[in-house]
Formats: sequence, structure tokens, C-alpha cells
Amino acid sequence: MAITKKTYNSVGGFSVNETTVINELRDIKNINTLEIQNSNFLDSSKKNYILKGTNTSILALDNTNTLINLTSNTINFITGHIIAVNETGGGHLSVKIESTVTCDSAGDVQVLSELKTIIKDSVPLGETWSISSYDSATANKFSYSAVRGGTVVAIKWVASVEVVSVLWS
Repeated sequence: MAITKKTYNSVGGFSVNETTVINELRDIKNINTLEIQNSNFLDSSKKNYILKGTNTSILALDNTNTLINLTSNTINFITGHIIAVNETGGGHLSVKIESTVTCDSAGDVQVLSELKTIIKDSVPLGETWSISSYDSATANKFSYSAVRGGTVVAIKWVASVEVVSVLWS
């Protein structure tokens, strides 16, 4: 439940459970997901997420492996900016993945096309790190699959993901 930290005119900002979500400078902070929807076009929206994973894993929204939820009967334009770094900071990988993804009436998710751009590859010699779209066997779910090979050094994966959804029915 949202509470007003000061007056309704937002002098002190607004909070949820006493954690600031809008401060006095009009900055939005401490939110998990941001959704933008034009009230004139209710059949489309944009959501932003941050995903995380380690080593070989499916990137998730939290520590309980929650994946991005896609609405049934949509076509989605998904852009992921992914960075991976090893625990020494000496190896890193930066990738942008642009995907067109459908989610049918039964919740079946299918990647129709994908463009992967490697921005920086400083993976140590003898190691392999890769990232790809993950259209899970779970209805309405999408994420990225990270794979690490040739090392036991921990790799941290973080993704900033934008999902633009258009309802087709």
C-alpha cells in the first residue's frame, strides 16, 4: 500500500512500505518493473526489467527464478542489453539482443527472429561465455540463457530488458 511521506503535493516524495519510489526531484527509484502504456492505445505497452544470473543459468527477475511474463495473443519486440563479468573483473562480455517474439492464445512463446550484436568480447582465452534468448517450456515466460565453459571462475550476468508488446486480438 502506498503512503505519502509528507504532503500530497509530494514535497517529500512518495513511498511504498516507507521505501521511496518518487523523490522530491521527481526521480523514480527502487522499482522492480516500469510499465508505460498510452491511454489512447490500450493494445500496446512497454515494460523495462533488470534480470540477473550467475555462471550457467537462466537470467531471472529475483532469487526465485521468476521470468518475464508475456501476455497471450501478443507480438513482442524485446531488446536486451546484457553484460557479463568474471569475479576478477578481468573478463567481460557485452551483448545486445533484439528479438521479435510471439505469445499465442495458449501461452506458447516463440522467437521469430533475432539480431545479436557483440559490443565487447574480452572473455579470457580458453573460456566460452554465451547468451541467447530463452523461450521456456513454461507458458507466457521469456528470459535469456547464459552459458559458461572452460572455467570455474564465477561469472555474473546482468540484463536490462525492454519489452514492447502489441495485442493482436
